[in-house]
Amino acid sequence: MSRLAIKICGLSTPDTVGAAVRAGASHLGFVHFPKSPRHVEAEQIRALAALVPPHVGRVAVVADPADETIAALVATNALTALQLHGKETPERAAAVHARFGIPVWKAISVKTGADIDAAEAYAGAVDLLLFDAKTPEGAALPGGMGLRFDWTLLRGASIGAPWGLSGGLSIGNVAQAVAITRAPLVDVSSGVESAPGIKDVDKIVAFCKAAELS
Repeated sequence: MSRLAIKICGLSTPDTVGAAVRAGASHLGFVHFPKSPRHVEAEQIRALAALVPPHVGRVAVVADPADETIAALVATNALTALQLHGKETPERAAAVHARFGIPVWKAISVKTGADIDAAEAYAGAVDLLLFDAKTPEGAALPGGMGLRFDWTLLRGASIGAPWGLSGGLSIGNVAQAVAITRAPLVDVSSGVESAPGIKDVDKIVAFCKAAELS
């Protein structure tokens, strides 16, 4: 990626999709996880993705999905990637890639340097690793909670796959996050919301501007 890639995740309305595209987002994320306030059904994803130009990636975010769930999402023909955000093993990620023929991203929950080291097991099994903050034990959601981890853990890390940074990013800290980690992709969700699951058009635009200036 020659320029910083920006993923706006958890989109659910035409106006916020349009705002993200106009602001220069490289990827849009659609959460398909019923416990999430950002959940959208497969047909909603199809409709929203139809508003997106071909050069912008369209990523469905799932957590420990059954094959039937993945099949329904892939059948929309709306996606450019599937993001696994649960406890999927490298073997499961590779199997999803092989069976469905869609690029696979894997979110890696990070609390310590050991979590980053463990991500090496996914190299070759997925197309992109997304380093996110580890949620508290027993949390209802695997991500999207506005939590961040110690970004200095990524300094000098040897990562054997394309990767991105997620977790607790906001308009005010994305430039610092990129400066510390040299992340080629940043992923924001709650950081551009006015309330859980409610994206704010002005915040989306401001985040993209702050990221591009980083």
